Amino acid sequence: MIDGHGDDIYSYEGIRMNFSSNIYAHADLSGLEAHLCRHLNAIRSYPEPSPRSLEKMIANEYGIDADEVLVTSGATDAIYLIAQAFRDRKTYHVFHPTFSEYEDACRMYGYEEQPNGAIGWLCNPNNPTGKVMTEDSIIEASKCHDFLVVDQSYEDYTMCRLPQPDEMLGHCNIMQIHSMTKQYAIPGLRIGYITASASVIKYLRQQQRPWAVNTLAIEAGKWVVSHREKAIPDLPSYLEETQRLRGQLNAIEGVVAFPTQTNFFLCTLEQATAAELKAYLAKEHGILIRDASNFRGLTPHHFRLATQSPEENDALVEAITQFFQQR
Repeated sequence: MIDGHGDDIYSYEGIRMNFSSNIYAHADLSGLEAHLCRHLNAIRSYPEPSPRSLEKMIANEYGIDADEVLVTSGATDAIYLIAQAFRDRKTYHVFHPTFSEYEDACRMYGYEEQPNGAIGWLCNPNNPTGKVMTEDSIIEASKCHDFLVVDQSYEDYTMCRLPQPDEMLGHCNIMQIHSMTKQYAIPGLRIGYITASASVIKYLRQQQRPWAVNTLAIEAGKWVVSHREKAIPDLPSYLEETQRLRGQLNAIEGVVAFPTQTNFFLCTLEQATAAELKAYLAKEHGILIRDASNFRGLTPHHFRLATQSPEENDALVEAITQFFQQR
């Protein structure tokens, strides 16, 4: 999907508050920015054909072998690489509603959808619902597929315990996707990685193009791993604010804000479309939300929000209240 994702701020003028991207918007990136400025001369040379130095650092963090890690140019790159590598399996299944790129990648490489397709895809925590699956549920789901791909891009945005790579490596048909882009709030750099058994990683590495990850992304990856800085300084408070925002929205007649286990959540409108609300908020208040109607299984009335600062959240609630008052 080229169009229709969140964070389409480039399509509007005067946006002051962005609720459409799930990535934490208030991260302090000053240390990383200063580090990259000091290493800009690195762009004069080619990056590592395969970023093994960063893979070793990531592996050390998890206590696994470097041959069980494959760094990619973001989680989306990992999705398309997996779909390409296993295209001979021919069938897939996606747990909907969820991120559209799993299905798009499979269609690109000629897969057909089946209930128990050879390649299963799930997102945990799930985008756009914010729900989290337990380790037992994931292992049970893996029994229905030759391979199960678990996209854990938002693993740092929940207090729920998620399966760790060292725990999943014993299940040789499970691949986990991780997003440093989201973990450290650096979406412009495009960096992520896959953890899986050494045999699966070896096969994926053979399918990956050389120099797939650029020099600055690798340098950024090394810095954030070595400094262990989190984008969200106080996750419990941030998630408490998410529940406060949900409560305020549910107090508005005509809005339903669904439960979540992370910082983003789905809402639905009873007597208006998400497109109408999005257009109104952007034009009249400089607020951007995610129209979620293009998620398979959802409706034109669904939209998604990601929690911002308390002041911004209050402004959103007031703006949505005014939307209904002027109808």
